[in-house]
Amino acid sequence: MKINRLITRLPGRNLLAAAMAVAGMAAAPAVLAATSIEVWHALNSHNKDVFEDLVKQFNKDQKDVKVTLKSFDSLDAVEAELVKEAKGKNAPNLVQLDDHRSPDGVASRSYITPMHVLLAKYPIKNQQWYLSRSNSFARDEKGNLLAFPYMADIPVMFYNTEAFKTAGLTPTTPERSWEGLQGQLVTLANNGSRHCPLVTDQVVSMNLENLAAVNNQLYTSNNNGIGQKTNPAFLFDITYVRHLSLMISWVRSEIMVHPELSVQAAQRFADRECAVLISSSGNLGWFRKVKALDFGVSGLPYYPQVTKSPGNPFVGGSAFWAVHGRAAEQDKATAAFLGWLAEPKRAAQWYQETGFLPLTKDAYNLTLDDYYKHLGQWQPLVAVYAKDPSALNRGFRVRNYDKIKAMFNQRLNNALKGQEPATVMLKSASTEAGKLMQQR
Repeated sequence: MKINRLITRLPGRNLLAAAMAVAGMAAAPAVLAATSIEVWHALNSHNKDVFEDLVKQFNKDQKDVKVTLKSFDSLDAVEAELVKEAKGKNAPNLVQLDDHRSPDGVASRSYITPMHVLLAKYPIKNQQWYLSRSNSFARDEKGNLLAFPYMADIPVMFYNTEAFKTAGLTPTTPERSWEGLQGQLVTLANNGSRHCPLVTDQVVSMNLENLAAVNNQLYTSNNNGIGQKTNPAFLFDITYVRHLSLMISWVRSEIMVHPELSVQAAQRFADRECAVLISSSGNLGWFRKVKALDFGVSGLPYYPQVTKSPGNPFVGGSAFWAVHGRAAEQDKATAAFLGWLAEPKRAAQWYQETGFLPLTKDAYNLTLDDYYKHLGQWQPLVAVYAKDPSALNRGFRVRNYDKIKAMFNQRLNNALKGQEPATVMLKSASTEAGKLMQQR
């Protein structure tokens, strides 16, 4: 528009007002559109609601960045879609992935930007991460952060305190030894919990991975595969044989329901059908929302014959990974969103409402004693992860562990059905795992 030409066409008495208005229009700064970023995730129904509420609040709090979400039914579905879209225009900026105990492998993908690289370029506040740098979760061999540890969890034992009271058990908490727990499960089965004394959706974690960690033993040779160039071997010794034989007897005698890998196991506990559930701590927030459910949290059982005191389970779960090849303004916007999630108030809300481990030290420190009041041993179970872990508990590295874990799961299920003796299953599964490690 020619300003001078517009002014000369207006009546004389309006010349001054028009000139001022046009000048104001010319001087007004352009309204910049928000930078849009997309996040893919596969959170369960409850945690999805919590995350969506946080994202809505972020989008409301500022106008520079707009976050959109895409939800998937499973992490496998996320992975499949990412491989398909990774280098195209439909790729996300952040994606929730399980690193399958090989975070360096995920970070080496051409379409992934390691988190420490992104945050070095666009620093955020509140980077006092809660998990010790020595813990291998979402970190490389040098301790550099490879992904945003937002969905880190641990396996725990949830127990229905009302079921324990009904069964006449005192105290109304589960025994930490496997033998002691067995006696309680028999009592529970005979006094109100006949259909489901115990159930789990963590068959590999409970019976293999953390049987080692909680009993302060190595899971594999070569220092759990960390910092080693050669593939490790699985150390399925007599402890594993005795434990799996015990679990087979539990299923046969119906004090443990056959493992259920879907959300069904956790749902049965939420519905007060099962007295004890061994599952991810990421279900804790969901269970707290169930009005009629009175429950506590305890650590996984151990064998006093193997270790004097129980060790800490491996940190598992998933994390947000940054996708490479986005525009600079999108990378900056992604870092801004992560910085907002890491703010003490937001991070504390996520921890308290989900059951994932605290993202930052501030998130843990902001969580008051009232939160832990009716959650059994949850506070001490969490507190240990701010400290440096031992070489036995910091994690493990195994090539192609996603394939190996799927195989372990199938073989364990067969053994628990009585289709294969413990000794045969463990020996053949170890041999098969060695072959899977060699695949490219």
